[in-house]
Amino acid sequence: MRIQVILTGGTIDKLYNPLKGELSFTQSHIPAAFEQGRCSISLEVQQLFLKDSLEMTDEDRAQILVACQNSPHQQILITHGTDTMAETARYLIAANPNKTIVLTGAMIPLSVNGSDGLFNLGSALVAAGSRVGLQGDL
Repeated sequence: MRIQVILTGGTIDKLYNPLKGELSFTQSHIPAAFEQGRCSISLEVQQLFLKDSLEMTDEDRAQILVACQNSPHQQILITHGTDTMAETARYLIAANPNKTIVLTGAMIPLSVNGSDGLFNLGSALVAAGSRVGLQGDL
């Protein structure tokens, strides 16, 4: 059994630029985080986009929904910004995709020391996997 991981951005995946004092996207840090956390669960990672959730539109949410519906997997973890995570969750619930979908994010980017992202990713994997008894694989 595999868990589908859909990457959409959010602070969890941003990189801090100390020269500009800004957070921005360069590439996803999520696959490296799973490796750092020694994740042994079989994952299928799909990057849809890397956006700040405040810039997310209903068209983006529709793209997330289509990715969930098209996934052959019943358990889905979505990385997402925390500002509009609840809005995306409501959008997905309204569509009733009949799958276990867990959204996660972070207040501090994975690329910054002391990030809450690694813990949040691990917790989200447990939540997604617990619906089918994957806890023993963690």
